[in-house]
Amino acid sequence: MREVPAFESLDCEGTVLGPGRVNAHTHVYSALVPLGMPAPVPPARNFAEILERVWWKLDRAIDAAALRACARLSIADSLLCGTTAFLDHHESPGFIEGSLDVLADACEELGIRAVLCYGATERNFGREEAQRGLAECARFIRENRRPLVRGVIGLHASFTVSDETIREAGDLCRALDTVLHVHVAEDEMDLWDALRRGYEGPLERLRRLKALPPGSILAHGVHLGPQEVRLAQDLGLWIVQNPRSNRGNQVGYPAALHWSELVSLGTDGYPPDLFAERDALLEEARAHREDVTLAAHRAETGNRLIAERFGMPAPDACAFDGRRVRHVVVGGKLLVRDGELLTGNREEILEDARRQAPILWERMRSFA
Repeated sequence: MREVPAFESLDCEGTVLGPGRVNAHTHVYSALVPLGMPAPVPPARNFAEILERVWWKLDRAIDAAALRACARLSIADSLLCGTTAFLDHHESPGFIEGSLDVLADACEELGIRAVLCYGATERNFGREEAQRGLAECARFIRENRRPLVRGVIGLHASFTVSDETIREAGDLCRALDTVLHVHVAEDEMDLWDALRRGYEGPLERLRRLKALPPGSILAHGVHLGPQEVRLAQDLGLWIVQNPRSNRGNQVGYPAALHWSELVSLGTDGYPPDLFAERDALLEEARAHREDVTLAAHRAETGNRLIAERFGMPAPDACAFDGRRVRHVVVGGKLLVRDGELLTGNREEILEDARRQAPILWERMRSFA
């Protein structure tokens, strides 16, 4: 981290002072996508093909250098957009052990607050792959000493893991006194998979296998019904809505989320501009005739979620001049002053990302 100058006062005239924004679910490993990621050929026709031809190829191609470039670019842009904390759900099947340290070191370098996990899955190499992912989560939780970073246990989505893996994830949550971060009901395939396995749905499967401690984070919840959403609230579970991603992937709209107060807003790997995410949220709410006031509240609940994970309200703040972020303070340190990132050179960070991007695309092409 570059040395951050001490400050006694800041010019905040004409600004609105408030807490920093929280990105409650994202995938930092996708930060290089706007730098020319090739489109799938032939084009993906549904969500399953989007996963198989785009995201699962991308995450398999991630190595340490690419991940560091992704993390630094995403974090720099998050801070410049007034996002002071994020919850990342990471996957890189070709680089599991140590991957969370790469993310955490970038957080420490640039000064952002984060909750990290590795999304364990069996989709490439079976149970051994899942066990390595869970072990990376556990290792990181035990070893991490960075004051601005926490770890939790992660699963990719229930349709990519066995009951044994889900039980192991729940056991680790209890042993390490932490929670689970997992995709739930993003697409109907998650429902069909749970039904095929003899469960009423993916939420019921995770609950019956004792993998959902209070405070766990369920990403998406698009296809959860009112009864399931009420159950999630009763269990103390957070649901994170990701409007731009859900619209882009054409998986539907989570119409039942108004049955819970524990709903927050995430970008699911889209650029970390929570102003743009909130705009999409309100557009989608109006289009689906949901109470816009209720929906808008989801953009404000992230600070409550991050306070749960850190055991106290985060002492982070921003000075907003309309949509322009003038100043950002995280953990008592000034990170952005007059719209300039102080802990890193954004142009140098972008240049490194541009160097890594074509190397990453070439590795993606190697996966048939």
